[in-house]
Amino acid sequence: MEIRVYCTLKEMKTFLIESTCKNFIPMQYLDDNTILIERKNTDSKIHVEAEKKEDVNEIGEISFVKAENIIGIFYNSKSGNTNLKWRQLYGELGKLTGVCSNNTLVNLFSIGIRNIETINEKSEDENGSSENN
Repeated sequence: MEIRVYCTLKEMKTFLIESTCKNFIPMQYLDDNTILIERKNTDSKIHVEAEKKEDVNEIGEISFVKAENIIGIFYNSKSGNTNLKWRQLYGELGKLTGVCSNNTLVNLFSIGIRNIETINEKSEDENGSSENN
């Protein structure tokens, strides 16, 4: 399903941790808002777009990066069923959009993101342009 939701950078980081590395993330990274997660695998890539970014640590396929002024985060799940993009709007607030699986939806709910808007393909025709024409 296609979704759109407004959330903070911290909520996005929490979602990434919940979805990828909650069992092995070093404790000192949890409360450091400048540390984010990347995965360089081309099929299930997680990429942080920032003004300044440097690798801090790598555990398995997960890289922990220190980033400043995060502009965007791109998340592709290992299953290939989720493809999300978080874009900074103002300060720490951003908009998360894309296609997600039911499992991803559960992860978003479990970290506290609740006002998720589903986008149906007919939303462009809400004025009845596809009906009775």
